[in-house]
Amino acid sequence: MKAAVKIPSAGPKGLALLIGLAGLTWLISGVYKVQPDEQGVVLQFGRWVETTDPGLHYHLPAPISKVLLPKVTKINQIQLGATDQPEADTGRPATRNQMLTGDENIVEADCVVFWQIKDAGRYLFSVFNPEATLKAIAESSLREVASQHPIQAALSGQRQLIASQVRELLQQRLDAEGTGIQISQVQLQRVDPPYQVIDAFNDVQRARADQERARNEAEAYANDILPRARGQVEIINQEASGYKSQVVNLAEGEAKAFASVYQSYSRSKDVTAWRLYMESMDEMLKKASKVVIDSSGKNVSGVVPFMPLSDQKDRSANSQGGK
Repeated sequence: MKAAVKIPSAGPKGLALLIGLAGLTWLISGVYKVQPDEQGVVLQFGRWVETTDPGLHYHLPAPISKVLLPKVTKINQIQLGATDQPEADTGRPATRNQMLTGDENIVEADCVVFWQIKDAGRYLFSVFNPEATLKAIAESSLREVASQHPIQAALSGQRQLIASQVRELLQQRLDAEGTGIQISQVQLQRVDPPYQVIDAFNDVQRARADQERARNEAEAYANDILPRARGQVEIINQEASGYKSQVVNLAEGEAKAFASVYQSYSRSKDVTAWRLYMESMDEMLKKASKVVIDSSGKNVSGVVPFMPLSDQKDRSANSQGGK
């Protein structure tokens, strides 16, 4: 038979040492480390009492306290709009995100929201199911912003502006609810009219493009024809102004000449009258082909009559033609 093994007795001192070591180990277990991408959420008897930053920290050991370490730098995302299950009749992806625009059109919008945890304690304990809350508030914010813009803005170059406004409104509402969530970005992926009316909508868009092109062509024609018309108007105005100046100057000159003659007539009526008579006769006789002289007049007896050569030539031509 084997001899029985004897276990040495620890005694009172050994038992106290074991209890002390166990207590020290229990106290040391309260030391915890928070990584740079985490926040520490300290729970005491199940109640949130503190949120700690990265580094070494201490809390009362379990089961009094425990710590949760959620990742706060991780970028999460939620999808708004299209679902993975297609519709039974068309096979197209179903969408629940139909909304009214500011001009009372209907659009279907797909949106992606990128978010991360800003305050781990609020994220875990202030709101029940924070991701569902985030999705509901995001859909509400998207609908509200879409209702403030016409459909053309959502389909063209203002998509980024709409996404920025959605992000700002969403962040305001999340902060008001104390969710502890930070929105980093909102992206509009697809904004289209419902597929049932998309063909008619495309026709309207083409008609609007034709209208815009016709308007631009009309404006280009106006920009071309109006300056030329204004130039012609300016030329006509200048010509009229020159003609006006010419006529006025001639009239003023004739009026001054008449006034000068009148002054001469006032000083010497007979001389002026005879001079005017002679000037008038001189102008008339310049245009006359025949001149008749009254030989009975005063101082005209020495005038020798003559026959114009033109009359003689005409007679010679007539005589030769008669032969």
